[in-house]
Amino acid sequence: MRKRRNRNVKAPHEFPGLKSSLYRPLSENGAKQIADSVFEVLEKGGVAVFSKTARDAYKKAGAVLVPDSNIVKLPRSFVEDCIASNPSSLTLASRDGKNNCCLESNRVHYGTGGTAIKVLDPDTGECRSSETKDVILNAKMVNNLDNIHIFTINVFPNEIENQDNIDVNRFFNALDNTTKHVMGGIYSMNGVKKVVEMAEMVAGGKEELKHNPFVSFITLIISPFKIDDTYGEMTCYLAEKGLPVVVPTEPVCGTTAPITLAGNVLTHIAETVAGITLVQTINKGAPGICGSVGTIPHLTTMDHCAGGIERGMINAAVSQMAQHFEIPFYGTGGTSDAKTVGVQSTYESAMSSLILAMSGANYIHDIAGLMEMDMTVAYDKLVIDNEILGRCQRVLRGIEVNDETLGVELMIKKGPDQDYLMEDHTMKYLRTEFCKPQITNIDKREDFNPEEDAHRRAKEKVRQIRNMDIPSCLPSDIREKILSKYPEIKTE
Repeated sequence: MRKRRNRNVKAPHEFPGLKSSLYRPLSENGAKQIADSVFEVLEKGGVAVFSKTARDAYKKAGAVLVPDSNIVKLPRSFVEDCIASNPSSLTLASRDGKNNCCLESNRVHYGTGGTAIKVLDPDTGECRSSETKDVILNAKMVNNLDNIHIFTINVFPNEIENQDNIDVNRFFNALDNTTKHVMGGIYSMNGVKKVVEMAEMVAGGKEELKHNPFVSFITLIISPFKIDDTYGEMTCYLAEKGLPVVVPTEPVCGTTAPITLAGNVLTHIAETVAGITLVQTINKGAPGICGSVGTIPHLTTMDHCAGGIERGMINAAVSQMAQHFEIPFYGTGGTSDAKTVGVQSTYESAMSSLILAMSGANYIHDIAGLMEMDMTVAYDKLVIDNEILGRCQRVLRGIEVNDETLGVELMIKKGPDQDYLMEDHTMKYLRTEFCKPQITNIDKREDFNPEEDAHRRAKEKVRQIRNMDIPSCLPSDIREKILSKYPEIKTE
């Protein structure tokens, strides 16, 4: 396979992501067997392709179209060539340059996601349908939470009835309220075209946006092994534009994939690699991103289950496989089946967040704020998850060992029975060695105020951000041009 070029790569110290290979759920032999099976499944079983643009491109590129069907079979050499041409490294840019996220190797970043249709209202605590105002508040929250690097638009504006107006409303209100990278699912071809045109206006032109992509898009491979007309056509459009596109897949054990974790991992990586072949068939070198979303079933109903630890294990294994193929990766962690913010939502989110981070997943979406089988966003959970992610980051930093951090000379100098409180060494490392709690209460019991527990502090953080007088994150002249061009945009 020929060497791939990197895309928009900057020096590693510029990125918020830390490297990690601390958790490997697959043995070396297991990973190799899955990799070989990916080629076998795509060559012998193929993919059902319902997009005419995609089928025509596959045929022209040398894939095998099965007569009188929508099945396209992908020979191993064809798949290998597509993997080789997909960038092994790409940057999801932020507009302020402070949160550029380099998706490569085992470098880790965190963000929101899920396109929930409900929120827990920050005033009443009641569950209600999400609206445009929730897109706005979520963007503001993410802009003010340091451990969340990307805003994947995480709620659906249910009051927008025209499907062609959904995308431009979601992306505009995201860009208007955060300078972090904005990623989002898309709902119509007309809608995504509006978003691309709008982003080009903000960037200053088509080439400027390609060179510094501060927006990216999520399409979908439908399990099992289906590229439908709508998502297929949108994937082709974005690949032709040369903009970052995630081609995720959502197999559920026992329903749209084999019941075993190994079978689910194989389904995941084979389907998303099929998505990568589509991106590369349309435009060699376009920035495709592997995606892993699927999970295990509720064992009574066989419905989707978001909080099981096995979901984290599956996504960590797909992360390992994406690193094997050297393709940028988007995984799913931090999710919960809980209906309220509390014990269950916290332990389910924390465990999957940590193992995904330890696997080296490049971008972990859904990792903040999401609950109730990926259907609901809670603002206070966003803050709590931001705290969890700070701890994940500390784990990834590891323990630095050198002459200075060991302090051997200092120990000998001090001798037995001496404290270290006033030493320069203590002052130097006091504020950098430990994870800094923002809402965690570590007071002694005799000093503890029940009104200052972590959950109440999280709610107070939400209140503070809501009350901030935050200006638009868009230049005023560009903002007015966009609103004039797209009067269908709702801003409150």
